Amino acid sequence: MIIENSGLNGLKSELGYLDEVAKKAGFFRGQWEYYRATYDLKIEDPQSENVYYLRVNTRAIEGKLENPHAVLEIEAVYIGRSTFPHGLEYETPIPTQVMNIANKGIEALYSALS
Repeated sequence: MIIENSGLNGLKSELGYLDEVAKKAGFFRGQWEYYRATYDLKIEDPQSENVYYLRVNTRAIEGKLENPHAVLEIEAVYIGRSTFPHGLEYETPIPTQVMNIANKGIEALYSALS
């Protein structure tokens, strides 16, 4: 599920700073290559025992990801249920308690980047 009104889309940050504030908010840098990276927040739902990931997709607009001064722009924010062995399924309805945690992660990133 794409989260349309996160406030994060279009925000820009240097890679080093984004790594730092993302880590403080509970995110880790997941997939990455020279020009794009994702930051994931793992959310476990104890009721259903499902695992969800809030994913922030970024793209380098200045430099490459091997340089901490590269500037990244957030392109999209979405959430999905983890599937075996390592995929995300985006059509499953997201439980309220999981969305509440996701929204706190979004707010933490937004306040650090805006």
